Amino acid sequence: MRYSAFKILKEALTGNRGWKPVWRHPEPNPEYDIIIVGGGGHGLATAYYLAKRFGLTNVAVLEKGWLGSGNIGRNTTIIRSNYLLEGNQPFYELSLKLWEGLEQDFNYNAMVSQRGIMNLIHSDAQRDAFVRRGNAMRLSGADAVILDRDGIREKCPFLDFDNARFPIQGAIWQPRGGTVRHDAVAWGYARGADERGVDIIQNCEVTGFQIENGVCHGVETSKGPIRAKKIAVCVAGSSSRVMEKAGMRLPIESHVLQAFVSEGLKPVIPGVITFGAGHFYVSQSNKGGLVFGGDIDGYNSYAQRGNLPVVEDVCEGGMAIMPMIGRARLLRMWGGIMDMSMDGSPFIDKTGIDGLYFNGGWCYGGFKATPASGFCYAHLLATGAPHPVAQHYRLDRFLRGAAIDEKGSGAQPNLH
Repeated sequence: MRYSAFKILKEALTGNRGWKPVWRHPEPNPEYDIIIVGGGGHGLATAYYLAKRFGLTNVAVLEKGWLGSGNIGRNTTIIRSNYLLEGNQPFYELSLKLWEGLEQDFNYNAMVSQRGIMNLIHSDAQRDAFVRRGNAMRLSGADAVILDRDGIREKCPFLDFDNARFPIQGAIWQPRGGTVRHDAVAWGYARGADERGVDIIQNCEVTGFQIENGVCHGVETSKGPIRAKKIAVCVAGSSSRVMEKAGMRLPIESHVLQAFVSEGLKPVIPGVITFGAGHFYVSQSNKGGLVFGGDIDGYNSYAQRGNLPVVEDVCEGGMAIMPMIGRARLLRMWGGIMDMSMDGSPFIDKTGIDGLYFNGGWCYGGFKATPASGFCYAHLLATGAPHPVAQHYRLDRFLRGAAIDEKGSGAQPNLH
Protein backbone atom coordinates (compact mmCIF):
# COMPACT_ATOMS: atom_id res chain seq x y z
CA MET A 1 0.00 0.00 0.00
CA ARG A 2 1.43 3.34 -1.05
CA TYR A 3 0.58 6.58 0.71
CA SER A 4 -0.54 9.61 -1.28
CA ALA A 5 -2.85 12.60 -1.02
CA PHE A 6 -5.38 10.68 -3.13
CA LYS A 7 -5.24 7.71 -0.71
CA ILE A 8 -5.85 9.99 2.29
CA LEU A 9 -8.84 11.60 0.56
CA LYS A 10 -10.27 8.22 -0.44
CA GLU A 11 -9.99 6.82 3.07
CA ALA A 12 -11.51 9.96 4.58
CA LEU A 13 -14.55 9.53 2.33
CA THR A 14 -14.92 5.78 2.99
CA GLY A 15 -14.59 5.68 6.77
CA ASN A 16 -10.86 4.90 6.88
CA ARG A 17 -11.56 1.19 6.43
CA GLY A 18 -8.85 0.54 3.84
CA TRP A 19 -5.72 1.16 5.90
CA LYS A 20 -3.47 -1.83 6.49
CA PRO A 21 -0.91 -2.54 9.27
CA VAL A 22 2.40 -0.81 8.57
CA TRP A 23 4.41 -4.03 9.09
CA ARG A 24 3.85 -7.70 9.88
CA HIS A 25 4.45 -9.43 13.22
CA PRO A 26 6.09 -12.72 12.17
CA GLU A 27 7.58 -15.47 14.31
CA PRO A 28 11.29 -16.09 13.63
CA ASN A 29 12.40 -18.71 11.12
CA PRO A 30 15.04 -21.25 12.19
CA GLU A 31 17.63 -19.70 9.85
CA TYR A 32 18.35 -16.52 7.86
CA ASP A 33 21.09 -15.21 5.62
CA ILE A 34 21.58 -12.17 7.86
CA ILE A 35 20.38 -11.37 11.38
CA ILE A 36 20.45 -7.74 12.51
CA VAL A 37 20.53 -7.36 16.28
CA GLY A 38 18.81 -4.11 17.19
CA GLY A 39 15.56 -2.70 15.82
CA GLY A 40 16.41 0.98 16.13
CA GLY A 41 17.09 3.45 13.36
CA HIS A 42 20.45 2.00 12.30
CA GLY A 43 19.27 -1.62 12.35
CA LEU A 44 16.09 -0.89 10.40
CA ALA A 45 17.96 1.30 7.90
CA THR A 46 20.47 -1.52 7.38
CA ALA A 47 17.67 -4.00 6.71
CA TYR A 48 15.98 -1.57 4.32
CA TYR A 49 19.10 -0.95 2.22
CA LEU A 50 20.03 -4.64 2.23
CA ALA A 51 16.66 -5.37 0.66
CA LYS A 52 16.33 -2.33 -1.61
CA ARG A 53 19.91 -1.81 -2.83
CA PHE A 54 21.30 -5.35 -2.68
CA GLY A 55 18.21 -7.57 -3.06
CA LEU A 56 18.91 -9.45 0.20
CA THR A 57 15.55 -10.19 1.80
CA ASN A 58 16.16 -13.34 3.84
CA VAL A 59 16.93 -11.03 6.74
CA ALA A 60 15.61 -10.74 10.30
CA VAL A 61 15.74 -7.72 12.60
CA LEU A 62 15.64 -8.74 16.27
CA GLU A 63 14.51 -6.11 18.77
CA LYS A 64 14.54 -6.64 22.54
CA GLY A 65 11.57 -4.32 23.10
CA TRP A 66 9.38 -2.48 20.62
CA LEU A 67 10.51 -0.60 17.55
CA GLY A 68 11.66 2.89 18.42
CA SER A 69 12.05 2.22 22.15
CA GLY A 70 15.76 3.09 22.13
CA ASN A 71 17.71 6.14 20.99
CA ILE A 72 15.83 6.54 17.70
CA GLY A 73 12.85 7.75 19.75
CA ARG A 74 14.95 9.56 22.39
CA ASN A 75 16.89 12.30 20.62
CA THR A 76 16.62 15.94 19.63
CA THR A 77 15.99 15.18 15.91
CA ILE A 78 18.89 17.24 14.47
CA ILE A 79 20.47 16.44 11.10
CA ARG A 80 23.65 18.09 9.80
CA SER A 81 26.96 17.43 8.05
CA ASN A 82 29.10 20.17 9.58
CA TYR A 83 32.11 18.00 10.42
CA LEU A 84 35.80 18.71 9.94
CA LEU A 85 37.91 15.60 9.48
CA GLU A 86 38.37 13.55 6.33
CA GLY A 87 37.22 10.41 8.12
CA ASN A 88 33.88 11.98 9.07
CA GLN A 89 32.82 14.79 6.73
CA PRO A 90 32.16 12.73 3.55
CA PHE A 91 30.20 10.18 5.60
CA TYR A 92 27.88 12.74 7.18
CA GLU A 93 27.45 14.55 3.86
CA LEU A 94 26.29 11.25 2.33
CA SER A 95 23.86 10.92 5.23
CA LEU A 96 22.46 14.41 4.67
CA LYS A 97 21.97 13.69 0.96
CA LEU A 98 20.09 10.50 1.85
CA TRP A 99 17.93 12.49 4.29
CA GLU A 100 17.03 14.90 1.50
CA GLY A 101 15.45 12.15 -0.61
CA LEU A 102 14.34 9.86 2.18
CA GLU A 103 10.59 10.50 2.21
CA GLN A 104 10.26 9.90 -1.53
CA ASP A 105 12.55 6.88 -1.26
CA PHE A 106 10.51 4.94 1.28
CA ASN A 107 7.12 6.64 0.72
CA TYR A 108 6.63 7.78 4.29
CA ASN A 109 6.32 11.23 5.84
CA ALA A 110 9.35 11.63 8.11
CA MET A 111 8.81 15.41 8.37
CA VAL A 112 12.28 16.30 7.06
CA SER A 113 12.67 20.05 7.67
CA GLN A 114 15.86 21.68 6.38
CA ARG A 115 15.66 24.96 8.25
CA GLY A 116 19.40 25.28 8.83
CA ILE A 117 21.76 24.91 11.78
CA MET A 118 23.67 27.84 13.27
CA ASN A 119 26.76 27.26 15.46
CA LEU A 120 27.52 30.46 17.37
CA ILE A 121 31.04 31.92 17.61
CA HIS A 122 32.19 33.63 20.83
CA SER A 123 35.94 34.22 20.32
CA ASP A 124 38.54 34.93 17.65
CA ALA A 125 40.04 31.46 18.04
CA GLN A 126 36.65 29.87 17.61
CA ARG A 127 36.05 31.87 14.44
CA ASP A 128 39.33 30.55 13.01
CA ALA A 129 38.34 26.99 13.91
CA PHE A 130 34.89 27.35 12.33
CA VAL A 131 36.29 28.91 9.17
CA ARG A 132 38.59 25.90 8.88
CA ARG A 133 35.66 23.55 9.42
CA GLY A 134 33.54 25.41 6.89
CA ASN A 135 36.26 25.10 4.26
CA ALA A 136 36.52 21.36 4.94
CA MET A 137 32.75 21.08 4.52
CA ARG A 138 32.80 22.93 1.21
CA LEU A 139 35.63 20.73 -0.07
CA SER A 140 33.44 17.66 0.50
CA GLY A 141 30.50 19.23 -1.34
CA ALA A 142 28.59 20.43 1.71
CA ASP A 143 27.29 23.94 2.29
CA ALA A 144 28.74 26.34 4.86
CA VAL A 145 28.36 30.09 5.39
CA ILE A 146 30.16 32.30 7.95
CA LEU A 147 27.72 34.87 9.36
CA ASP A 148 28.65 38.14 11.04
CA ARG A 149 26.64 39.68 13.87
CA ASP A 150 24.28 41.45 11.48
CA GLY A 151 23.61 38.22 9.61
CA ILE A 152 22.77 36.44 12.87
CA ARG A 153 20.66 39.34 14.13
CA GLU A 154 18.57 39.20 10.96
CA LYS A 155 17.70 35.56 11.63
CA CYS A 156 17.69 35.51 15.45
CA PRO A 157 17.18 39.02 16.90
CA PHE A 158 16.24 37.58 20.29
CA LEU A 159 19.76 36.30 21.11
CA ASP A 160 21.90 38.03 23.76
CA PHE A 161 24.59 39.50 21.51
CA ASP A 162 26.40 41.45 24.22
CA ASN A 163 26.54 38.88 26.99
CA ALA A 164 29.33 39.98 29.33
CA ARG A 165 31.02 36.57 29.31
CA PHE A 166 30.01 35.14 25.93
CA PRO A 167 29.42 37.92 23.36
CA ILE A 168 28.23 36.60 20.00
CA GLN A 169 30.81 37.45 17.34
CA GLY A 170 29.48 35.37 14.45
CA ALA A 171 28.38 31.89 13.46
CA ILE A 172 28.86 29.10 10.98
CA TRP A 173 25.57 28.31 9.30
CA GLN A 174 24.65 25.21 7.31
CA PRO A 175 21.39 25.99 5.48
CA ARG A 176 20.75 22.32 4.59
CA GLY A 177 20.82 21.17 8.21
CA GLY A 178 17.61 20.88 10.19
CA THR A 179 15.36 18.40 11.94
CA VAL A 180 13.44 15.20 11.21
CA ARG A 181 10.63 13.44 13.09
CA HIS A 182 12.63 10.73 14.87
CA ASP A 183 10.06 7.97 15.40
CA ALA A 184 8.70 8.41 11.88
CA VAL A 185 12.19 7.49 10.62
CA ALA A 186 11.98 4.15 12.43
CA TRP A 187 8.46 3.50 11.16
CA GLY A 188 9.33 4.42 7.57
CA TYR A 189 12.40 2.17 7.45
CA ALA A 190 10.50 -0.65 9.17
CA ARG A 191 7.65 -0.39 6.68
CA GLY A 192 10.03 -0.30 3.72
CA ALA A 193 12.03 -3.30 4.93
CA ASP A 194 8.92 -5.31 5.79
CA GLU A 195 7.24 -4.81 2.43
CA ARG A 196 10.39 -6.20 0.78
CA GLY A 197 10.26 -9.39 2.85
CA VAL A 198 12.43 -8.62 5.89
CA ASP A 199 11.14 -10.16 9.16
CA ILE A 200 10.95 -7.61 11.97
CA ILE A 201 10.68 -9.49 15.25
CA GLN A 202 9.91 -7.47 18.35
CA ASN A 203 10.23 -8.56 22.00
CA CYS A 204 13.03 -10.93 20.99
CA GLU A 205 16.10 -10.44 23.18
CA VAL A 206 19.47 -11.81 22.10
CA THR A 207 20.92 -13.70 25.07
CA GLY A 208 24.04 -15.19 23.46
CA PHE A 209 25.95 -16.03 20.29
CA GLN A 210 26.55 -19.44 18.72
CA ILE A 211 30.33 -19.32 18.19
CA GLU A 212 32.28 -22.41 17.13
CA ASN A 213 36.00 -22.40 16.24
CA GLY A 214 36.03 -18.63 15.80
CA VAL A 215 32.95 -18.56 13.55
CA CYS A 216 29.55 -17.12 14.55
CA HIS A 217 26.72 -19.34 13.28
CA GLY A 218 23.75 -17.67 14.96
CA VAL A 219 22.26 -16.26 18.14
CA GLU A 220 20.44 -17.48 21.22
CA THR A 221 17.27 -15.49 21.88
CA SER A 222 14.27 -15.35 24.19
CA LYS A 223 12.35 -16.98 21.32
CA GLY A 224 14.89 -19.78 20.86
CA PRO A 225 18.05 -20.24 18.79
CA ILE A 226 18.25 -18.71 15.31
CA ARG A 227 21.06 -19.48 12.87
CA ALA A 228 22.45 -17.18 10.19
CA LYS A 229 25.42 -16.79 7.87
CA LYS A 230 26.08 -13.26 9.17
CA ILE A 231 25.20 -11.52 12.43
CA ALA A 232 25.15 -7.70 12.43
CA VAL A 233 25.00 -5.98 15.81
CA CYS A 234 23.85 -2.35 16.13
CA VAL A 235 22.41 -1.75 19.58
CA ALA A 236 23.75 1.74 20.41
CA GLY A 237 24.21 2.21 24.16
CA SER A 238 23.88 -1.52 24.85
CA SER A 239 26.85 -2.34 22.59
CA SER A 240 29.24 -3.28 25.39
CA ARG A 241 26.73 -5.59 27.09
CA VAL A 242 25.71 -7.38 23.90
CA MET A 243 29.23 -7.80 22.50
CA GLU A 244 30.41 -9.06 25.88
CA LYS A 245 28.21 -12.11 25.21
CA ALA A 246 30.53 -12.82 22.27
CA GLY A 247 33.61 -12.42 24.48
CA MET A 248 34.51 -8.99 23.10
CA ARG A 249 35.53 -5.88 25.02
CA LEU A 250 34.91 -2.65 23.13
CA PRO A 251 36.58 0.79 23.41
CA ILE A 252 33.18 2.19 24.37
CA GLU A 253 31.55 3.61 27.49
CA SER A 254 27.80 4.08 27.95
CA HIS A 255 26.49 7.38 29.34
CA VAL A 256 23.09 9.01 29.70
CA LEU A 257 22.23 11.97 27.47
CA GLN A 258 19.16 13.93 28.51
CA ALA A 259 16.82 15.87 26.26
CA PHE A 260 14.07 18.33 27.06
CA VAL A 261 10.89 19.83 25.59
CA SER A 262 9.23 23.03 26.75
CA GLU A 263 5.58 24.00 26.60
CA GLY A 264 4.24 24.98 23.19
CA LEU A 265 5.20 28.52 22.11
CA LYS A 266 4.65 30.71 19.08
CA PRO A 267 7.23 30.15 16.28
CA VAL A 268 10.43 32.01 17.11
CA ILE A 269 13.49 29.83 16.42
CA PRO A 270 14.07 29.53 12.66
CA GLY A 271 16.23 26.39 12.72
CA VAL A 272 18.77 24.84 15.08
CA ILE A 273 21.01 27.04 17.26
CA THR A 274 24.04 25.82 19.23
CA PHE A 275 25.96 27.63 21.98
CA GLY A 276 29.65 27.91 21.12
CA ALA A 277 30.98 28.55 24.63
CA GLY A 278 29.24 25.61 26.25
CA HIS A 279 27.15 22.62 25.26
CA PHE A 280 23.59 23.65 24.45
CA TYR A 281 21.51 23.17 21.31
CA VAL A 282 17.90 24.09 20.63
CA SER A 283 15.28 23.94 17.91
CA GLN A 284 11.50 24.34 17.84
CA SER A 285 9.13 21.52 17.01
CA ASN A 286 6.09 21.80 14.77
CA LYS A 287 3.95 21.77 17.93
CA GLY A 288 5.80 24.83 19.23
CA GLY A 289 7.84 23.21 21.98
CA LEU A 290 11.51 24.11 22.33
CA VAL A 291 13.55 20.90 21.96
CA PHE A 292 16.97 21.20 23.59
CA GLY A 293 19.84 19.35 25.21
CA GLY A 294 23.47 19.59 26.24
CA ASP A 295 26.13 17.48 27.94
CA ILE A 296 25.93 13.85 28.93
CA ASP A 297 25.62 12.87 32.58
CA GLY A 298 29.23 12.28 33.61
CA TYR A 299 28.97 8.72 34.84
CA ASN A 300 28.52 5.30 33.27
CA SER A 301 24.90 4.14 33.15
CA TYR A 302 22.46 2.00 31.20
CA ALA A 303 19.41 3.85 32.57
CA GLN A 304 17.20 5.88 30.23
CA ARG A 305 16.93 8.70 32.75
CA GLY A 306 19.26 11.37 34.07
CA ASN A 307 19.85 13.61 37.09
CA LEU A 308 19.09 17.20 38.03
CA PRO A 309 22.63 18.71 37.92
CA VAL A 310 22.72 18.27 34.14
CA VAL A 311 19.26 19.82 33.86
CA GLU A 312 20.65 22.91 35.60
CA ASP A 313 23.77 22.95 33.43
CA VAL A 314 21.79 22.69 30.18
CA CYS A 315 19.38 25.43 31.20
CA GLU A 316 22.32 27.68 32.14
CA GLY A 317 23.63 27.29 28.59
CA GLY A 318 20.25 28.28 27.19
CA MET A 319 20.01 31.33 29.45
CA ALA A 320 23.50 32.47 28.36
CA ILE A 321 22.47 32.99 24.73
CA MET A 322 18.70 33.59 25.01
CA PRO A 323 17.60 34.73 28.50
CA MET A 324 13.94 34.62 27.46
CA ILE A 325 14.10 30.81 27.69
CA GLY A 326 13.96 31.25 31.46
CA ARG A 327 10.26 32.12 31.15
CA ALA A 328 9.38 28.85 29.37
CA ARG A 329 8.05 25.94 31.42
CA LEU A 330 9.67 22.55 30.98
CA LEU A 331 7.09 20.07 29.75
CA ARG A 332 9.02 16.78 29.78
CA MET A 333 12.49 15.25 29.75
CA TRP A 334 13.98 11.87 28.96
CA GLY A 335 17.32 10.10 28.53
CA GLY A 336 19.02 7.99 25.89
CA ILE A 337 22.01 5.70 26.33
CA MET A 338 25.03 6.98 24.40
CA ASP A 339 27.75 4.55 23.30
CA MET A 340 30.72 6.88 23.67
CA SER A 341 33.82 5.85 21.72
CA MET A 342 37.24 7.03 22.84
CA ASP A 343 37.72 9.43 19.92
CA GLY A 344 34.13 10.54 19.38
CA SER A 345 33.76 8.68 16.07
CA PRO A 346 31.87 5.45 15.26
CA PHE A 347 32.68 1.91 14.13
CA ILE A 348 31.28 0.02 11.13
CA ASP A 349 33.41 -3.06 10.74
CA LYS A 350 33.88 -6.82 10.81
CA THR A 351 34.99 -8.24 14.14
CA GLY A 352 37.70 -10.82 14.78
CA ILE A 353 34.98 -13.47 14.84
CA ASP A 354 34.03 -14.65 11.35
CA GLY A 355 30.42 -13.85 10.52
CA LEU A 356 30.04 -11.28 13.32
CA TYR A 357 29.84 -7.57 12.46
CA PHE A 358 29.58 -4.46 14.63
CA ASN A 359 28.11 -0.98 14.22
CA GLY A 360 28.32 1.41 17.18
CA GLY A 361 30.19 4.14 19.05
CA TRP A 362 27.98 6.93 17.68
CA CYS A 363 28.32 9.16 20.74
CA TYR A 364 26.01 12.19 20.42
CA GLY A 365 25.63 11.85 16.66
CA GLY A 366 23.77 8.63 15.95
CA PHE A 367 20.46 10.04 14.75
CA LYS A 368 21.78 12.24 11.95
CA ALA A 369 23.93 9.33 10.77
CA THR A 370 20.99 6.91 10.46
CA PRO A 371 20.67 6.75 6.63
CA ALA A 372 24.42 6.60 5.90
CA SER A 373 25.02 4.17 8.75
CA GLY A 374 22.40 1.78 7.40
CA PHE A 375 23.60 2.26 3.82
CA CYS A 376 27.28 1.63 4.66
CA TYR A 377 26.55 -1.25 7.02
CA ALA A 378 24.42 -2.89 4.33
CA HIS A 379 27.26 -2.39 1.86
CA LEU A 380 29.71 -4.09 4.23
CA LEU A 381 27.36 -7.03 4.89
CA ALA A 382 26.48 -7.51 1.23
CA THR A 383 29.93 -7.09 -0.32
CA GLY A 384 32.33 -7.89 2.50
CA ALA A 385 34.15 -4.58 1.92
CA PRO A 386 33.66 -1.22 3.68
CA HIS A 387 31.92 1.56 1.81
CA PRO A 388 34.47 4.22 0.72
CA VAL A 389 33.05 6.91 3.03
CA ALA A 390 33.11 4.52 6.03
CA GLN A 391 36.55 2.99 5.45
CA HIS A 392 38.05 4.85 8.44
CA TYR A 393 35.54 3.44 10.93
CA ARG A 394 37.62 0.38 11.77
CA LEU A 395 37.63 -1.34 15.14
CA ASP A 396 41.44 -1.54 15.14
CA ARG A 397 42.09 2.15 14.49
CA PHE A 398 43.38 2.77 18.02
CA LEU A 399 45.91 -0.03 17.62
CA ARG A 400 47.01 1.54 14.33
CA GLY A 401 47.18 5.07 15.77
CA ALA A 402 44.45 6.21 13.37
CA ALA A 403 42.01 7.85 15.79
CA ILE A 404 39.44 10.23 14.28
CA ASP A 405 39.40 12.84 17.04
CA GLU A 406 36.58 15.10 15.90
CA LYS A 407 37.03 17.78 18.54
CA GLY A 408 34.33 20.41 18.53
CA SER A 409 31.75 18.39 16.61
CA GLY A 410 30.63 15.48 18.73
CA ALA A 411 32.22 13.96 21.79
CA GLN A 412 35.30 15.22 23.60
CA PRO A 413 36.47 12.11 25.44
CA ASN A 414 39.09 14.06 27.39
CA LEU A 415 36.24 15.83 29.21
CA HIS A 416 34.56 12.63 30.34
